[in-house]
Amino acid sequence: MAKALGNGQPIDGAATAVLSDLERRRDGLHARARQQLGFTGTEGTPPLRKTLREHNTSWYPVLALGGLAIVDQFQTYVFTVLTPDIARSLGLSIAAIAGMRTLQALAHAVSPLPMAALTQNRAWRAALCIITAFGWSLITAGTGLVVNLWGLGIVLVTDGLLVGSAVALHRPLIMDIYPPPARVRLLAIREAFERSTSIVAPLLVTLGASVLGLTWRGVFLILGIVSIIGALFALGLRDPGYGKWDTEQIRRTVRESHHAHADQLSSQAVQLGFFEITRRLLLVPTVRRLAVGYLVFGILVIPYTTFLSFFLDERWGMDAGERGVFFGFTAAVGVVALLLYGPRGEAIFRQNPGGVLDVVGIALIAAVVCIVVAAVMPWFVAMVVFFSAAQALIGVLAPLLGIAQLSVVEAAWRPHAAALIGIYMASGSLLGVFLLSGVEERYGIAGAMISLLIPGVIGALIIRSAKDLVAADLDRLIDEIVEDEEVCHLTSSGAGVPMLACRGVNFSYGQLQVLFDVDFTVDDGEMIALLGTNGAGKSTLLKVVSGIGLPTTGTVRYRGQNVTYLDAERRVRLGISQIPGGRAVFGPMNVVENLRAFGYTLGRSPKVVDQAIERSFETFPRLHERRHSLAATLSGGEQQMLGLSKALILKPRLLLIDELSLGLAPVIVGQLLELVREINRRGTAVVLVEQSVNVALSVAHHAYFMEKGQIRFDGPSADLLARGDLLRAVFLEGATKGAAL
Repeated sequence: MAKALGNGQPIDGAATAVLSDLERRRDGLHARARQQLGFTGTEGTPPLRKTLREHNTSWYPVLALGGLAIVDQFQTYVFTVLTPDIARSLGLSIAAIAGMRTLQALAHAVSPLPMAALTQNRAWRAALCIITAFGWSLITAGTGLVVNLWGLGIVLVTDGLLVGSAVALHRPLIMDIYPPPARVRLLAIREAFERSTSIVAPLLVTLGASVLGLTWRGVFLILGIVSIIGALFALGLRDPGYGKWDTEQIRRTVRESHHAHADQLSSQAVQLGFFEITRRLLLVPTVRRLAVGYLVFGILVIPYTTFLSFFLDERWGMDAGERGVFFGFTAAVGVVALLLYGPRGEAIFRQNPGGVLDVVGIALIAAVVCIVVAAVMPWFVAMVVFFSAAQALIGVLAPLLGIAQLSVVEAAWRPHAAALIGIYMASGSLLGVFLLSGVEERYGIAGAMISLLIPGVIGALIIRSAKDLVAADLDRLIDEIVEDEEVCHLTSSGAGVPMLACRGVNFSYGQLQVLFDVDFTVDDGEMIALLGTNGAGKSTLLKVVSGIGLPTTGTVRYRGQNVTYLDAERRVRLGISQIPGGRAVFGPMNVVENLRAFGYTLGRSPKVVDQAIERSFETFPRLHERRHSLAATLSGGEQQMLGLSKALILKPRLLLIDELSLGLAPVIVGQLLELVREINRRGTAVVLVEQSVNVALSVAHHAYFMEKGQIRFDGPSADLLARGDLLRAVFLEGATKGAAL
């Protein structure tokens, strides 16, 4: 089957035909997968009870997680209400309290990532949620035993470390337990439970302080016991595994289209490690853009509520019981707003996934405006009304931001995405502490409240700007899953796929885009010439293949496996090696040390490495003569010999050579090219990047030509010489005279 290139020239090849057919099938299954995930393009939303019954799911998981969400926040919210009393009892200033809350925020920022790492590819999320719930219950009770600033810091930091489970695991669990048509509403319900802490905890403070006459220490002890009861209620929680209702559903769709069973698809995608997943998530445009939204949201959670407590104490003279009633009332308004808006948010998300961010942007601006108005309001009732309105608007932010971010990532990566959410929010809390503390020192508590207007408006505008990214990232996720399953089917059925296939690769250095929708394939044992002028993107493409650079979009598949975001060192172990032009050796190390470093890359034993070094010396006697010389003192040709020895030692399946002939005499180039031919004859596929056409075409029969980051030619090397529109006379100087090497 022929493939039409960007210049209209067709080329033949079974591998290309396989990839073209794969793309057609992927496009055909895309719409069906989108429908199965509930993105219908319409606002119709079935009743929640009916949805749960149809999918044979119960209310217990969301109730259990909701209960954990309530007790998780006990320590934080009760501390917020009682902050003035604690400060007076321990003789601490506002700055000291804010400093301890900053340490808690730092612990909170760090804690979600270990939780995500512990549950990576393991169904331990429910168990970890329960274990940490008992831990923070003890911390809540232990807060009442604090006698000084350092003891306060210990309990706050420990609490911050433990609550990472709620941040990283609760929302991903809901996404996996419940089907897509119910997720926004159930996330809203779980969020309503969390917000209910602002009702339950302050009211318990009021009950304990005003009715029972307990001190702040007694209140913490009682709440610790209540927290343990909540943890006991969640003991029946179970982890269903990753992607039951979305990614696995898409994979089943692909398998059904082939009338195949899952056990026939033995080929699995390469699993990313923890830091590879985290790095991959930060390359998703929606995730990056919403980071700013979570920064602002973090300011509106901990620092804002802390300073609000002092505002009520200083401006309105409210004691602990009265502040408890205030926080309970405003939180109740927020919970009601959240529950009422849940179905509407679900409908908007089903119609247009990015539409929820429009709502978030508007709600955020309205919330900070209400806070500013409340801060300057001279009438008590009006002040309560505006703070309540702000709480109601803030309440709808979390589930909508969460569904927008978690829906565009692989199911197994959602704990990591949720952990990033927690980090951004905690970072926002830190920024909020510094912002509000600085403003409060100069302009008072009311001035600190008013200062929230600037970051709130900026954050809202940035969040709204991400609305067009959600749908594109969701489509990309679906396409990647479908393509993975299609490749699994092709390899399991014995169909030939290219050893290396780069599809639609885009790459940028910051704001400068270098590669544009590059398609590039290499078959087993093939010798490829990658040609182009300086700045065409040749070396950048090699970086993407070897893992030194990560593409902004597109995929890199190696032997049927998606390696797009694998670290470079892992690709070396898979059989991909690169010899960079002019930088192929470690200058401060001698020749033997360089060769030994190549061998140890694969963790080989010293004996095996020594044998490989001897083979290199047999191939390059000149290196043996200079084996104790520093690599930096070698000539250009000797350094290239040393670089090529990497291929002799590692024996890769795919060897990438960048500018082999750079600055070398023709006789040396001829010797090196003969070695390249020998490496290729031994079964290693070679991609040779060159500016010199006569050098490249002397060894390669298949050529790619790049210009301005795009593939302009893909075909037999001999045909490239006839393309005068691509190869300029200055670039072709000497090439048409034939390859004499």
